[in-house]
Amino acid sequence: MRLQFLGATDTVTGSKYVLDTGAHRVMVDCGLFQGYKSLRLRNWDPLAINPHHVDAVVLTHAHIDHSGYLPLLVRNGFRGPVYCTKGTADLCNIMLPDSARLAVEDAQYANAQGFSRHHPALPLYDEKDAAKALRKLHPVAYGERFPVVEGVEAEFHRAGHIIGAATVTLFAGGQRIVFSGDLGRQVDPVMRPPEPVAEADTLLVESTYGDRVHPAGDPLDVLEQIVRRTIGEGGTLLIPAFAVGRTQALLFCLYQLIRAHRIPHVPIYLDSPMAERATEVFAHHVDDLHIEAADCQAACALAVPIQSPQQSMHLSSDRTPKIILAASGMATGGRVLHHLKSFGGGKHNAILMSGFQAAGTRGAALLAGQRALRVHGREVPIRATVEQIANLSAHADVNELMTWLHGFTRAPRQTFVVHGEPAASDALRQRIERELQWPVRMPEYRQTYPLI
Repeated sequence: MRLQFLGATDTVTGSKYVLDTGAHRVMVDCGLFQGYKSLRLRNWDPLAINPHHVDAVVLTHAHIDHSGYLPLLVRNGFRGPVYCTKGTADLCNIMLPDSARLAVEDAQYANAQGFSRHHPALPLYDEKDAAKALRKLHPVAYGERFPVVEGVEAEFHRAGHIIGAATVTLFAGGQRIVFSGDLGRQVDPVMRPPEPVAEADTLLVESTYGDRVHPAGDPLDVLEQIVRRTIGEGGTLLIPAFAVGRTQALLFCLYQLIRAHRIPHVPIYLDSPMAERATEVFAHHVDDLHIEAADCQAACALAVPIQSPQQSMHLSSDRTPKIILAASGMATGGRVLHHLKSFGGGKHNAILMSGFQAAGTRGAALLAGQRALRVHGREVPIRATVEQIANLSAHADVNELMTWLHGFTRAPRQTFVVHGEPAASDALRQRIERELQWPVRMPEYRQTYPLI
């Protein structure tokens, strides 16, 4: 048996791994590359394996860097089933059409404004492709061992990252191959912690924060200070937020602060139709959460949803104090870009980054202190205060990753560190070798490794 790495090597995006048993090929995750242009261009390259030769796909969760390539895989010839948890299926039904719609809208906008180098600019895929991909989803419960293809079975366990997120174990050829997926926090504002896994012959572990420890302290305290200062100065607080997971956690934090009278009850807007629909899914999967259903419902109802582009444009022209949550979380696309153009130049406003910012994204540029952003073909000055909540991440930090790894009752024969920038992956590799004395390697893009 062999394992090929088609993404999430030296980067946190494009997760795609192919298990080849000799008779069948199973792809675990099917994500888009994001961030640097050199990475995004990989989405347009022919896949290293013919989609016709992939027999099945298993998804760890619904984030686009793990699921967003599915419509293209199907369009290019994949005919098999896609297995995932019920929560992941519900979120994919929102995220994949939205990803397609954004791709089409961005291409249309680029053509209208004439800033694309391609004439005409084309989307990677469209909503018809997304609809075909969605028809292949087969939801499976956590903890239920199920057949994937002949000779390969799988099992999901909660990963705690977002609704439906799972660690995947494949059983093939007498071996257990474990894919951590994106692991959540041991203590999270809303999500349950990742479930331990006892055994693996081969392990793939994410390393998003493999070189960092999240700051101690209560994220509510940081959020309170930012909201009070920005609103007190008559400004707008703009929060680029991932539509799935981060938006709902932020709404719950704001709900807690308002309920405790720690911040003024200013208008809060949710300018992301996808985030609104994801919030409804969030409220229907309370089994993945550790908060009460009533609090979940109240938090989800906190913000005023912005539906149409016209409403969003009107919001961008509103200069009264308010809080806007808008996708995307790394400011790579979507309606948040229009709000950056409207509010980024105001010195009384604030931009709050609340999650991991991949290298090459506008979010990473903001946190690095860049005071102008290229948006829709022109430079946008940034005079607003740029803030960050570093301890609201949905990803485990290095100590939490090590806590999860210590849950194994025996050492895997081999461990691959994936889904991290090079420095983060190498730091986790060294720590695993030092503390656990496991054999560890960092796989290379498109390379194939034998399972021992």
